[in-house]
Amino acid sequence: MFKAKIYVTYKPSVLDPKAEVIKTALGRMAYHNVEDVLYGKYFELTLAGSEADVRKQVNTICDQLLANVNMETYRFELEPMAEVNA
Repeated sequence: MFKAKIYVTYKPSVLDPKAEVIKTALGRMAYHNVEDVLYGKYFELTLAGSEADVRKQVNTICDQLLANVNMETYRFELEPMAEVNA
């Protein structure tokens, strides 16, 4: 069993309006050393199966549902989990 930690953000070529608003607000709050802000989405999925199968499935889920592949990019980490036998 694996926990997939998925991070989705805009591609560098796409304007991120929420990040720009946050950056502007930080400047108004006198945090002038903040040079860039990245805003994104975070998901956690728990999946059973082999690591190779889970990696393939997470890529498919991200491509088809969690990320708009035209505007967003994603990365994920797999964390092995101990299986609980009930």
